[in-house]
Amino acid sequence: MNTQNLPAGAAPIRVLLVDDHPMLRSGLADAIAGQPDMQVVAEAGDGNEAVAAHAACRPDLTIMDIAMPGMCGVEALQAIRAQFPQARVVMLTTFGGDVQVRRALEAGAAGFLLKSSLRKELLTMIRAVHGGQRYISPEIAQQLASHLGAGLLSEREVEVLRCAADGNANKRIAMELAISEETVKAHMRSILAKLDANDRTHAVTIALKRGIIAL
Repeated sequence: MNTQNLPAGAAPIRVLLVDDHPMLRSGLADAIAGQPDMQVVAEAGDGNEAVAAHAACRPDLTIMDIAMPGMCGVEALQAIRAQFPQARVVMLTTFGGDVQVRRALEAGAAGFLLKSSLRKELLTMIRAVHGGQRYISPEIAQQLASHLGAGLLSEREVEVLRCAADGNANKRIAMELAISEETVKAHMRSILAKLDANDRTHAVTIALKRGIIAL
């Protein structure tokens, strides 16, 4: 940590980095290391490690990838804030799917940052969130705004769409979900209407882009 120019008596912002890619964590750590008012106190490679690391070092701020194997970032966020309700956690993502963002914000995320914006926004974000503000990348905020008022799919509709994304016909979806084929058709009509999609392929494309489902 570079302590030059740190005000007398001021403690640096203690940061926990969580991502399953060591190179990305290394890049974040290098950027933070050059700042006099912040330091990396721990790193983790998945959600389970993140929960344990947070409990062990109690950082001022956690920067965590939303998409990780095993326990995902949103689940880790929920687990951390269940133990430490005041924890400040900023989520990282490679795309601005509004549904993932909503889930994270509802779980108490203090911010959301696109990985493509890290170089220009990382340090500003850390200082802003540590100061009590919520920070959301402009691109992500635009995604959220563009889908305001859009109907969210029910859990069953998400299941139906996920099955459709795997290439299953209505009859097969009905068998897998133990519902009637007519019920599947009704769910698909609702899905198309809520997503403003032309057909099921279009619906799957929209759902993938918005983070409703993942392949």
